[in-house]
Amino acid sequence: MNDDLHIDPTREAFESFRALPRDEPIFMLNLVRFRERAEYPAAHPGAKAPRSGTEAYAEYGRTSGPIFKRVGGKIVWRGEMETMVIGPHKEHWDAVFIAHYPTAAAFLEMVTDVDYRQAVVHRQAAVLTSRLIRCRASNAGGGFA
Repeated sequence: MNDDLHIDPTREAFESFRALPRDEPIFMLNLVRFRERAEYPAAHPGAKAPRSGTEAYAEYGRTSGPIFKRVGGKIVWRGEMETMVIGPHKEHWDAVFIAHYPTAAAFLEMVTDVDYRQAVVHRQAAVLTSRLIRCRASNAGGGFA
């Protein structure tokens, strides 16, 4: 297994997420790099119709979007990576965005939804590697400290 590739959370990471407060709003920083060609399981209909990782991720967005909205999720910021200023220069992200959930429980509701579990196959096929970082809001403004 390549330690540089991260598509789904490990059991330990998911348990760490679940151990944090569930009744507070959260922000999820998403950094995603797409495969050139989506890689679906052989039995999935997507395996018979080749598409790019970008196209498969768009399908993930289309099919998971209603669930994301139902639990109160919204994209609060989206951007396009231009260059790595600090960090590994080999890292490049095709999608960079921050999703907000009214509570961590809403995120858990989404990822355990039966329809979401079908939609996430498109994400798994699309993504070469990713980072998903849970954040809690803190005071903004002023300086860095």
